[in-house]
Amino acid sequence: MAIRENVLQRKTTIVPIYQEQRRSQRIHLQIPLFVRGKDFQGEQFLELAKTLDISALGAFITCPRSLSVGEIVTLTIPAPSITSSALVPAGMPPIQARVKRQQEAGDVHLIGVEFLKPIG
Repeated sequence: MAIRENVLQRKTTIVPIYQEQRRSQRIHLQIPLFVRGKDFQGEQFLELAKTLDISALGAFITCPRSLSVGEIVTLTIPAPSITSSALVPAGMPPIQARVKRQQEAGDVHLIGVEFLKPIG
């Protein structure tokens, strides 16, 4: 019996091939925000976007505009209405972030940004 139990234990042990290690916990939360920056021609832009998830160190956002990796953008979360939840503090200052990755997904762009200063 001891051999059979040992074999069963080995078969049920799952070893992940890739274990994601993050420096801070990520929260799946959709928050509308404005993305402000300069395009490749040097023209300023302001786009309405939203987060797909966010952490103290960065966010994954969906935006209608393509952004360049390495570009610095300013993220501004609009002041919440009186009836909204308390997850986003009122009057949160703009957040400076660097674009780390980007990919096209239909008519939007999925963009990973890293905050220049952690929030929270």
